[in-house]
Amino acid sequence: MAEAKSIEALSVMFTAGVAVGAVVSQNSPWILPAILLPIVSVPVFCGPALRRIKAGPPILLLAFLSLGVFVSASAIPFHGEGSFLEGIALESALKLKALISRIPFKADVTSPLLTALLTGDKSGLSRETVQAFRGSGASHILALSGLHMGILYLIFDKLTLPLGKSRAAKWARAIIVVTAAAWFTIMTGAGPSIVRAFLFILIGEICTLSGRRRKPSRVLCLALLIQLVINPGVIRSLGFQLSYLAMAGIVLLYPVLEKWYPEGSRFNPIRRIWQMAAIAISCQLFTGPLAWIKFGTFPRHFLLTNLMAIPIVTVLMWVAVITIALSGLGWCPGMLITITDGLSRLLVWVLTVISS
Repeated sequence: MAEAKSIEALSVMFTAGVAVGAVVSQNSPWILPAILLPIVSVPVFCGPALRRIKAGPPILLLAFLSLGVFVSASAIPFHGEGSFLEGIALESALKLKALISRIPFKADVTSPLLTALLTGDKSGLSRETVQAFRGSGASHILALSGLHMGILYLIFDKLTLPLGKSRAAKWARAIIVVTAAAWFTIMTGAGPSIVRAFLFILIGEICTLSGRRRKPSRVLCLALLIQLVINPGVIRSLGFQLSYLAMAGIVLLYPVLEKWYPEGSRFNPIRRIWQMAAIAISCQLFTGPLAWIKFGTFPRHFLLTNLMAIPIVTVLMWVAVITIALSGLGWCPGMLITITDGLSRLLVWVLTVISS
């Protein structure tokens, strides 16, 4: 149990070591600001929790710090041909794009938008659409991230509910969900934020099957540790940095903001709006400084954009997955196609209004 309680401290030390190793080997000016933010935020927001963590002897923390420096500074980039599995996944992505393009959507924006949301290919989007996303601060919706993986996870989780709640059913559901998440990760190119989301799902399902309680900070730190052990060089990726900063905000700051709302019914719609706003604020406060350092900009309308766009995107992806699946089977009601068209138009219209 002591080892389990020390995972947060060990992960932070290893991450700091990887950051130092990246600076030593590449002399990059962007690594330290990105890594110091979460390291500093941990004691600031979780001081009492950290004092209760049994991190083990100081020599163990020093060992993980040194190990992080070593694996980062000595990491050799891999430049090989894609594996057989990657080849199949790429072919699957091409087939998915072709299937989406064959669906008779009436709106010109629908097919390119669904392709971007489900495969990450934004090449078919018009300049006006891209500008609407960029100007409203919704570029993260087009960039495949944990948001998309989270929505797809909820879809598969709900679709597998009919299997039941027995132990065998739980194992079957976990295998289906994890396999689908792994396939989506590979098919979309295994970007850092997608890999992070997959690790969250994998760790979460393992906790469920083993009967362990899922502590958000522990899941975050364990995923961070695993991802950096597998690929230390990913720490240089801006997507990786923003993804973990956003999750750090949700894990550390969101619970504090969420409690500001008075106690009452859990199904209060105003409370739900406040929860969505608290998530957006938590993510933005943690990712904003890095975005400002990197791009010199700050999305002024991020709160309005997230409150209005995220619900539409969630419903759109639900309807789109059903529409695409039924179209692949050769039968899809025209009503579903019309609804998908309408949601796509609504999303772009809302973002266009906000950006203007």
